[in-house]
Amino acid sequence: MTAADFKSEFLRTFVERGAYYDCSAPEDLDALFLKERVTAYIGFDCTASSMHIGNLVQLMTLRRMQQAGHRPILLMGGGTTKLGDPSGKDEVRKLLTPEQIDANKQSMVAGISHLLKFGEGESDAIMIDNAEWLDKLEYIPFLRGIGRHFSVNRMLTMESVKIRLEREQALSFLEFNYMVCQAYDFVELYKRYGCRLQSCGSDQWGNVVSGIDLGRRVASAQLFGLSTPLITTSSGAKMGKSVSGAVWLNADMRSPYDYWQFWRNTEDGDVGRFLRLFTDMPLDEIARLEKLEGNERNEAKKVLATEATSIVHGRAAANEAAETARRTFEEGAFAEGLPTFEIPRDKLAEGILVANLAQMAGLSSSSGEARRLIQGGGLRVNDAAVSDVKASVSLSNLTGEGVIKLSVGRKKHILVKPI
Repeated sequence: MTAADFKSEFLRTFVERGAYYDCSAPEDLDALFLKERVTAYIGFDCTASSMHIGNLVQLMTLRRMQQAGHRPILLMGGGTTKLGDPSGKDEVRKLLTPEQIDANKQSMVAGISHLLKFGEGESDAIMIDNAEWLDKLEYIPFLRGIGRHFSVNRMLTMESVKIRLEREQALSFLEFNYMVCQAYDFVELYKRYGCRLQSCGSDQWGNVVSGIDLGRRVASAQLFGLSTPLITTSSGAKMGKSVSGAVWLNADMRSPYDYWQFWRNTEDGDVGRFLRLFTDMPLDEIARLEKLEGNERNEAKKVLATEATSIVHGRAAANEAAETARRTFEEGAFAEGLPTFEIPRDKLAEGILVANLAQMAGLSSSSGEARRLIQGGGLRVNDAAVSDVKASVSLSNLTGEGVIKLSVGRKKHILVKPI
């Protein structure tokens, strides 16, 4: 589908931004957007204390929907997290306690709530937890009222189930019920809030279609699904992964500076696409930036880094990260805005291997990796290359600023601070 295929502002923008993958009934949904203020939801399970970049396409979908005058629902999966979503998983999800799930939910919402405007207005966002209805279900009545509408034969053909079975990996009966509960969420949100649309990543499409079908069967309602593509980089890597793991959105799990650096390291071929997906910049300005070549392409990457960081961490934090990077790279300064790793002073006084400190500070995934960095000349202490894998640092290595600067390459830095 192209933007010209749609008349509604939201769907045209959705396509122009590169977020469109599939839709259950494109013409009908387009007509609905033209006719009324649409309520739509996206669900997030509470499996970690922060959302990550893999969730950001969906969060931006809710943001653009609200910008177009529609009403987004942020559905937190306090109930479905207790089941475990088999989609894209090779093994049974670790069960979390209700207390862990609630703590994760609170932290996740705190990290992204500023992306949307919540309130009592007609297009203000709503945040709700599906535990509100799932935790109250009576099992046998639920099976009789809802479960009878699901064919096990069809459920076995769902991609999330089929892959696990083909790989001969366990699929618990608990997980098998996930799609039933997600479909029920859609119907419940329709009944409570008039929600007609669920957006999702392409890997969740089977669950969304199940909800559309359930809405038709039990509520005689036409519900809609809208999906976004799986985002990969130009080199084919899955979006949202870095050497150190997931790129978290909460500042306490990934500093605004490191978040800025993630975007600054975008591959050349992805700059325009990521500007469209992950920023609010005008499309004509994005078109200008993606045409830049050579060293000017680095300037476009800096714009991407600053604009994407401002969406998640705010304009002030984004500008500070950009300035920290400029001072660090262009002036060789220590730059106070660099991420800080605190270590007990007495532990540093005893002396600690640089390789071990690099692992502790998060610059390497293991001390073995840190040793390999040293052997390759890629690890520096206070801007001086370390050549001995047995080298250690202590309080004597503190700079005038009272810290030790550890660096990997030109773009990864951290300040070690004794406390």
